[in-house]
Amino acid sequence: MASRWIVIIGAMVLPAPALAAAGESPPTPALLRLLRQDDMRLASIGYRLATRNAVLCDVLQPALGVQFHTLAQYQSAARPAVRQVFGLATPAAIEGVVPGSPADSAGAVADDGVVALVGHTLATALPDDAIRASTRDIEALEALVATLPPSAPVQMTVRRGGQEMALTVQPVPACRARFEVTPDAGASSDGYVVQIGADYLDRIDDAALAVVVAHELAHNILHHRARLEAAGAHFGVLAEFGKSGRLQRQAETEADRMSVYLLANAGYDPFSAGRYWRGVGRQFDAGLWRSRAYRSPSGRAAILDAEAAGIPREAAGPITPALLGARNQPLK
Repeated sequence: MASRWIVIIGAMVLPAPALAAAGESPPTPALLRLLRQDDMRLASIGYRLATRNAVLCDVLQPALGVQFHTLAQYQSAARPAVRQVFGLATPAAIEGVVPGSPADSAGAVADDGVVALVGHTLATALPDDAIRASTRDIEALEALVATLPPSAPVQMTVRRGGQEMALTVQPVPACRARFEVTPDAGASSDGYVVQIGADYLDRIDDAALAVVVAHELAHNILHHRARLEAAGAHFGVLAEFGKSGRLQRQAETEADRMSVYLLANAGYDPFSAGRYWRGVGRQFDAGLWRSRAYRSPSGRAAILDAEAAGIPREAAGPITPALLGARNQPLK
């Protein structure tokens, strides 16, 4: 199933020669509808985890509950199909709305064109199909939202059916994060962007997907990227050796432990993390080829179960674990 995502992402970001060399054709309308389905599935889980754990985060942003996209991010060969499925009468639009979110309450709907946001008028001229795909516009739009006050009303002008209308979205605070589906295997985070490989969405249910997302969000909340860099840890092929390996393993264990609280605060079963590594999560383990930064699935499950067992069953309000105090401490 992940092959469909390679086709879709290729049509979004690869130049035409690369598409031709890869033997890929533009995505069909059916594939684009699956793109929206997968994007919104991850967006909904990310929204739930990021908003219900806002009290644990020292860097916040407003959560609107929308997934934006831009016509420019799609390869020119894909744009006819994109217009057919998503409309995109304006360069930027709402790909989807998280049910029950502030944007949903404000009346925003999928395929609304975005004309203006908090006083910033967006471009209205559609990109020429000869222009190569670029994520610059979508990244700028997401960055604008991320820097807004987390609780202040957001004024948005949208175009729907040829008519413009003003919407006022009353956001809720959320941990600063952006959630993206990628065609690559695995999952990662860089302190802001949480990327989840399409193979996860194809092979696991929402409860298991929440475990994966919570682990990556935990890295962001605990500032692991910055702390690893400050400690002189290596990334890439050298990440699992010597001091770097020890530091990376410490960060991964901390993220596992923190993820249990993120799940519990968001209304998921905290024991689902341990079940994941005793069950479906094992298929994502590399076995003998596993990075030394990670424990075995059974080892991770034992740590996660022990952490979940310490959470009061009738805990009132968000739980703030003692582990949170480590986020401003150097990794040693």
